[in-house]
Amino acid sequence: MNLTRFLHGLPGVDAVGLEARAASLATRSIKTESKAWALDKILSLIDLTTLEGADTPGKVRSLVGKALVPDPADPTCPRVAAVCVYGDMVGTAVEALGSAHGEIQVAAVATAFPSGRASLEVKLADTRDAVAAGADEIDMVIDRGAFLSGRYGQVFDQIVAVKEACRRPDGSHAHLKVILETGELNTYDNVRRASWLAILAGGDFIKTSTGKVSPAATLPVTLSMLEVVRDWKRLTGEDIGVKPAGGIRASKDAIRYLVTVAETVGEDWLTPSLFRFGASSLTNDVLLQRQKMASGHYSAGQYVTID
Repeated sequence: MNLTRFLHGLPGVDAVGLEARAASLATRSIKTESKAWALDKILSLIDLTTLEGADTPGKVRSLVGKALVPDPADPTCPRVAAVCVYGDMVGTAVEALGSAHGEIQVAAVATAFPSGRASLEVKLADTRDAVAAGADEIDMVIDRGAFLSGRYGQVFDQIVAVKEACRRPDGSHAHLKVILETGELNTYDNVRRASWLAILAGGDFIKTSTGKVSPAATLPVTLSMLEVVRDWKRLTGEDIGVKPAGGIRASKDAIRYLVTVAETVGEDWLTPSLFRFGASSLTNDVLLQRQKMASGHYSAGQYVTID
């Protein structure tokens, strides 16, 4: 297959239509019972994340504690899907999770996150180290410079190689999330091409952003990626996950993503194996909203931890 011919042969994205569709989905109202369900669903789909140069083992253990018990005052509160950390913190996260590792996944960013500016050998070593330390999921970044200059084969080959580096000794694979960094791709057409490229190369998830570039996740971009996943499902029968990450801080915004997923690929996608939010501050807002629904009034900010 000529990759360039295929990617440039994809239908162009109707930007006006895409944005209008996203805006329409964002206006859907959620009633009280549905909102309670949606808040719990959002929590169960969150990759609770800390990706700072100042991260310490203590901070990661604190994050894991929050993943295990998001709201100490409410034992019915769902746990998050995963904790997401730098590769050198994977062992700390695995140890802190203890017997809950598996119910809560450990995701590691790799491949010279967030820039992706490193040799392939370094990227593969980064990935292998995280998998060896116990990472269940690898969030890799594509080489945006290669993609934007039309070197699609190079990007494809790197994704294939990273997927192979996710292999464990028993032959299983850590799940691979491919970060497109859509804020640097400039056009919806590029987002569509990068999404197809990542899936063709073996990505298990396509992810919008590192959270280090603005704009990060947006509803129209995520809708565009969901449409690719829908078309891939129709073509092959295979399910591919989607992860919007960065900038989703409010429950009301996250609910709009749930609606968009349900209306585009179906409610079956609202499961941690197929949809995630890359977020940290979103968790606090969801917890405060849950407390308001239970008590009838907003709790002060000190009733949730600052990550």
